[in-house]
Amino acid sequence: MNKPRTMITIFSLLALASFGVAQEHPEHPKKAEHPEHPAETKTTFKVDVDAMEAAITGYVDGDCKLKGGFFMVFDTKSKKALTLTLSKVHKEKLAKVGENLYFACSDFNSAGGKVFDLDFFMQETDGELVVTEVMIHKEDGSPRYTWFEEEGLWQTKQVD
Repeated sequence: MNKPRTMITIFSLLALASFGVAQEHPEHPKKAEHPEHPAETKTTFKVDVDAMEAAITGYVDGDCKLKGGFFMVFDTKSKKALTLTLSKVHKEKLAKVGENLYFACSDFNSAGGKVFDLDFFMQETDGELVVTEVMIHKEDGSPRYTWFEEEGLWQTKQVD
């Protein structure tokens, strides 16, 4: 047996085999089966009044579909569930109340004829605003708490 010829044949076969494997999954990102850096293609989400209005109306619409066409909120003051319909989302103000936390208020009408101002708190999550909390701010124009600004952030204070 000729050792050099056998070694050349083995190396040649290994080289051909490795060449075939290397071409199966190209290294270049544009030709790869899966992108290597998906975060680079992610767009930056802009929080504005239109995005906040869409988040609130989407949240309310989804809740209404589950609850017979009404938005329901438990009123801790009267200890009753309120059956409400959305009247208006206030777009006059975009308020940042914490790191990645925003709020907007909306007017709702109750079945009994009262108007409730609800504050919706939202966080940006994966490129969309998600409602995290809903609070009753006013009942027929009477506030349950007030807002004040401290160091660029808005905070609440209960009304006695």
